[in-house]
Amino acid sequence: MKDTQQNILKVLAYFDIFHYPLVADEIRSFLPVIIDDISLEEALTNLLAENQVFKFDDFYSLKDNQSLIERRCKGNSLAKAKMDTAFRAASILSHFPYVRALAISGSLSKNFADEKTDIDFFIIAAANRLWIARTIMHLFKKFSFLVGRQDWFCMNYYIDEAMMEIPEKNVFTAMEIVTLIPMYGDKTLLHFFSNNQWIKNYFPAKEIILNDIVKTKKGLFKKGVEKIFNNNIGNAIDNYLMKLTDKRWQKKTEEKRVNEKGICMGMKAGKHFSKPDPKNFQDKVIQQYQHKLKQEKTAVEKVTSETTYVFIPVSVMK
Repeated sequence: MKDTQQNILKVLAYFDIFHYPLVADEIRSFLPVIIDDISLEEALTNLLAENQVFKFDDFYSLKDNQSLIERRCKGNSLAKAKMDTAFRAASILSHFPYVRALAISGSLSKNFADEKTDIDFFIIAAANRLWIARTIMHLFKKFSFLVGRQDWFCMNYYIDEAMMEIPEKNVFTAMEIVTLIPMYGDKTLLHFFSNNQWIKNYFPAKEIILNDIVKTKKGLFKKGVEKIFNNNIGNAIDNYLMKLTDKRWQKKTEEKRVNEKGICMGMKAGKHFSKPDPKNFQDKVIQQYQHKLKQEKTAVEKVTSETTYVFIPVSVMK
């Protein structure tokens, strides 16, 4: 029982970073162990009795704050409305050369949005053609600014079929993977999840549904460009575009440029990946999470000092 309570606190602590309360089924899906309904209900009841967790309607939170539930419900409603746009954007991007799979990531993949939320995409490109694919897609995005649709196409994380396993194995990347919303590329996405079974160490109960995923399109534009670059010249161009982009991003990082959200601009570039620099967001989230776990440990120790049982401290997830 006490282990289950600790695990619930860990889950709520992570989502508390984003001021996002959870319902019971969501808590269970993100637990590091698989438990039944009765065990979950008993643990939640105990946590509520000890005032370590607070409940509003069907939502649980570490904070005694009704406004968090109102914020979440509004964000869920906006996310639902934005998903139609996300499907349209994904359909457009699926026609681009060397795109083999697409999934929604970011806050929208957690069923939350506000007026400024972009549509973030996780993209898998054909092996050794990531940089040709990315360059063509980002040239297209520049034109999207002309019609005010740039927020439809936030393509911030690419890998290719030659490197399907994500190297950063931590709670943040595990969360980002299990909450992806698959859009296109059924076989490629199945291969991706098969190569990242380590996420089960963090979220063994979280189901990833790949039913009804649409195959990526192979129109004339896509076929034509791929035919042109499927040779040694294509290899050379892909390598050149990688080096050119990496040099440009290193300069932005050195100049400490920030985007429209005030986040430092930085990217990690390699032959088989293009992704945000972990130190700009990922590392900060993990640090906040560890801090919250320490806070919960202190709260637990305070409760146990006033009772007769011994509560095992929450361990910091690394």
